[in-house]
Amino acid sequence: MVLVDPIADAFVHIKNSDLASKRECFFKPASKLLGEILKVLQKQGYISTFEYIDDGRSGLFRIELTGKINNCRAIKPRYAVRKNEFEKYEKRYLPAKDVGILIVSTVNGVIVHRDAKKSGLGGRLLAFVY
Repeated sequence: MVLVDPIADAFVHIKNSDLASKRECFFKPASKLLGEILKVLQKQGYISTFEYIDDGRSGLFRIELTGKINNCRAIKPRYAVRKNEFEKYEKRYLPAKDVGILIVSTVNGVIVHRDAKKSGLGGRLLAFVY
C-alpha cells in the first residue's frame, strides 16, 4: 500500500471509524504534523485522547473517538491564506457560520482558523472538521 498523503488518509480513517461507531482507531505512519493536528482536534473536543505508540518502524497513533465528527477532510491543495481571507474558505468548506473548524499551519504552529484570525496570522490550510 502506497501512502500519497498521510494526513488525508488519517482523516478518512478517523471519519470512517467514527461513522462505524468505533470507540478507537489506529493509524500509521505517525508524524509530528499529524500529532499537532490531533492536539487541535482534542482541544476542540472532536476526539477524546490520542497516544503515540512506537512500533520500531514509523510509529502509530491510537485515537479515542467521541462520535462528534460529521465530516472531516484534508484540504488539497494546501492553499496559502492571508489573515483577512479566512471567510472565503469558511464559506467553501464549512456548512454554516460558527460551525466547525479549519485547521491552519502558521508560524506559531498548527492552530484553528479562529485563533489565527484573532492573532492576525495567515498560513496554509490543512483540513476542515465539523
